[in-house]
Amino acid sequence: MTENVRLKEKMAYGFGDAASSMFWKLFGMYLLIFYTDVVGLPAAAVGTMFLITRIWDSVFDPVVGVISDRTQTKWGKFRPYLLWVAAPFGLLGFLTFSSPDLSATGKMVYAYVTYSFMMMVYSLINVPYASLLGVISAQPETRTELSSYRMIFAFIGSIVVLLLVEPLVDIFSRVRSDVGFGWQMTIAVFAVLAIILFLLCFSWTKERIKPIKEGVNTFKDDFRDLWKNRPWWILLGAGIATLIFNSIRDGAAVFYFKYYVQGAAVLNFGFLDTSLSLTTVFLVLGQLANIVGILMVISISNRIGKKRTFLFAMLIATFLSVLFYFLGREQIFLIMFLQFCISMCAGSIFPLLWSMYADIADFSEWKTGRRATGLIFSSSSMSQKFGWTIGGALTGWLLAYYGFEANVEQTVGTQNGIRLMLSILPAIGAALSILFISLYPLTKAKSTEIAEELNRIRK
Repeated sequence: MTENVRLKEKMAYGFGDAASSMFWKLFGMYLLIFYTDVVGLPAAAVGTMFLITRIWDSVFDPVVGVISDRTQTKWGKFRPYLLWVAAPFGLLGFLTFSSPDLSATGKMVYAYVTYSFMMMVYSLINVPYASLLGVISAQPETRTELSSYRMIFAFIGSIVVLLLVEPLVDIFSRVRSDVGFGWQMTIAVFAVLAIILFLLCFSWTKERIKPIKEGVNTFKDDFRDLWKNRPWWILLGAGIATLIFNSIRDGAAVFYFKYYVQGAAVLNFGFLDTSLSLTTVFLVLGQLANIVGILMVISISNRIGKKRTFLFAMLIATFLSVLFYFLGREQIFLIMFLQFCISMCAGSIFPLLWSMYADIADFSEWKTGRRATGLIFSSSSMSQKFGWTIGGALTGWLLAYYGFEANVEQTVGTQNGIRLMLSILPAIGAALSILFISLYPLTKAKSTEIAEELNRIRK
């Protein structure tokens, strides 16, 4: 099969995750503090809500995968969802960050409803988007490259959010002297941008890979194949553990600076009458480091393989996360330095995960003669959601356990708990991912052999 995946298409594929990651970052880093400090909901109640809604949403991912595998349109199986779901995605994002004037119970119900629907819409667009990687190219190296473009643009989208969210909320809040309105208008800006990026991704990408066996698989066949797919189970566990590592750090970062470091703004923009805080610098630095990790991972994984690259990156991240605990609030340079190093390791992991799921789809087709790209890639989204679910719920519960109260001076015990959430607890998640990935059987040589055999069969 002749492939001609040009730069424009690689960038367009990245646009899809730039759109998703803007809201992933908003949910992971700002939604908890929005619910506690703006809406006024208890941290423990929000943590429970995250657990309930995200478990359901994680189960919903394979359903979307099975449906998208059976979708037949002139645009392909997966691309149409970028067109159909872009606008609902933006609308639900806007509604999720709204705080209507309701009773305490009404606010909680509103949060459950809007966040649940937002996560379902997120699945409806992101499972097909992720699956698209498996049908743009059949070459493992090209998939790693596409995955790297995806992650670079994902982190660019995250940086855009982290740089703009505080200034925009500040500016819009002054329009009505209402911080809730400030959040609404800020999210509206990001929603419009996300819709545009999804539509460009739809327009400029192409589905090339067809199943070696035409026809519709039964649901039973698809799930039986998945159940017997050992590499899938291993990578699922590694993905969940990695997301626990990442989501606890992300969810606790704003609390760490607001209630422990308590740093003043460090960069002023006089013409906007606003500034960037240490929190923003910390988070943006992490995203820049993620991009550095992605740029490094292509050459390293091509040389030593995806599995060994994953192992080394998470070993370093575990060690540095433990060191982070011993930093004091005045050691700003070291805080930022370790954030850069840890984030560089984390950034290198995610393109590997997506590329490895594409290899697992090939492995399944090679073993069974049936291809279920959407179902297998839905598991990558599912692992993200489960890891994010556990990490997000733990963040809310741990804050409550350590005695956190919004918008007041925290006790020494609470501050120490927040420090653990940026260091030791994420390190445990990283160590679990190492344990899982050490068992992964698809080496570089095996994946190449499988890809070549499938290409011969297709021809």
